[in-house]
Amino acid sequence: MEIKMMDLTKTVLGIELGSTRIKAVLIDDKHLPIANGDYEWENQLVNGVWTYSMEAVHTGLQTCFANLKADVKAKFGVALTTVGAIGISAMMHGYLPFDKDGNQLAEFRTWRNTITGEAAEELTALFGFNIPQRWSIAHLYQAILNHEEHVKDLAFLTTLAGYIHWQLTGEKVMGIGEASGMFPIDSEKRDYDEGMVQKFKALTGIDLHAILPKVHVAGENGGNLTESGARFLDPIGTLQAGVPIAPCEGDAGTGMAATNSVRVRTGNVSAGTSDFAMIVTDKPLGVHREIDMVTTPDGLPVAMVHCNNCTSDINAWVNLFSEFAEAIGAPQDKGRLFTLLFNKALEGEADCGGLMSFNYFSGEGVTDLDEGRPVFARMQNSRFTLANFMRTHLLSALATLKIGLDILTQTEQVPIDKLTGHGGFFKTPEVGQRVLSAAVGAPVSVMETAGEGGPYGMALLGAYMLWKDEGESLPDYLDHKVFANARSTTLMAEDKDVAGFNVFLTRYKKALPVEKAAIEVI
Repeated sequence: MEIKMMDLTKTVLGIELGSTRIKAVLIDDKHLPIANGDYEWENQLVNGVWTYSMEAVHTGLQTCFANLKADVKAKFGVALTTVGAIGISAMMHGYLPFDKDGNQLAEFRTWRNTITGEAAEELTALFGFNIPQRWSIAHLYQAILNHEEHVKDLAFLTTLAGYIHWQLTGEKVMGIGEASGMFPIDSEKRDYDEGMVQKFKALTGIDLHAILPKVHVAGENGGNLTESGARFLDPIGTLQAGVPIAPCEGDAGTGMAATNSVRVRTGNVSAGTSDFAMIVTDKPLGVHREIDMVTTPDGLPVAMVHCNNCTSDINAWVNLFSEFAEAIGAPQDKGRLFTLLFNKALEGEADCGGLMSFNYFSGEGVTDLDEGRPVFARMQNSRFTLANFMRTHLLSALATLKIGLDILTQTEQVPIDKLTGHGGFFKTPEVGQRVLSAAVGAPVSVMETAGEGGPYGMALLGAYMLWKDEGESLPDYLDHKVFANARSTTLMAEDKDVAGFNVFLTRYKKALPVEKAAIEVI
């Protein structure tokens, strides 16, 4: 295709606000990424609350879009004035309350917070359904229990993705997968669970129908880009209003779409700053504190094991090695250093030679910790080699996830036919795959497009809204039109690596009091 003939209406834009990066991916009508933009940012711990300022949200989103425009101009010689559709995604859960005039009532409280333990426990008992601490309803009820002044003025409660969707379209709606991280969903009715809505109303007097976003499923139109929405995204640019916008989704839903893991008995693991596994299930499960029940973007029930901590500690150690390399006059490219150290981990002993690490930068619900302290420990006779050291950190990054997955596969007997990995943990070829396969004892696939991650998945959901055939389901669309010829690699860990991870996990659980003591004394 000649550059001058590029038809912008045959492209779809997906934007995702992740925990460390805001990323935009533009795809063409063959569902291939053709341009991107990004912006790096980081959450802040302010007065004991993990948060991002709204100023940072606005600046980051606009800078990311400006970088995308520049990429399109450089590659195709055209100004990005429109697209066929837009989809917004972000970190799920959290708390963003507004009054009737649209004024923000409290700081944005992210998924990373573990400050709602009392509320989560009471609601879990009330609903007979696990309510994790990071869910929006737990934050709301905790604010009520804390007698926070702003609650009396609450008129609209949403998530980060829901907020941006509202700014772009004027519509207070969201996709069902994102909504399932705010409040439990009835997958048959594809709406909030009415029985639980009434229980909450009886408990608090609050009608959630009046304050929560309306629920949409994948394929439905979530509104259109308004003139003010266009300026919100592109304040000094030429982006035109009127673009249809897909229902916003959470990073869990976009991860499912990006890895073609929306059918029953398929699953994916997203591993970056946090890590989570999503397994689409066809049966009800018991109530487990370690497992969330959410939904696919088209409403099927999904068992989710979510862990707050994954690669942050690895990143910190790699930064230390980078400093050392500079200090001795041999600076290393950061990407090359990651690759070198990840590959070194494959040379380590299967059980890490007796080394131990806890990667908890923040609290961790699966292991019932409200705070975290990164800890590395060893016995005097442990085999303290670089290979064992790096392997320890890779296994530690997935250890908490494995605790939750063992409940799914062993206690609940949930079958998994297919498991796909995506996210930064899998960027180095084979290494992350082999470690995850050792953790779950099953083959793990990584797609060629896995590096695109959530924003690519959100773009696919926008494409489904725009280009699906009448009556075509989301799984069929992804199977037949997106991933029919997709290239991927599948690896199965060796038996000794599976056994080694189990030995490591046994020691990990036994050593958890060390982490708890660190929280108390450091």
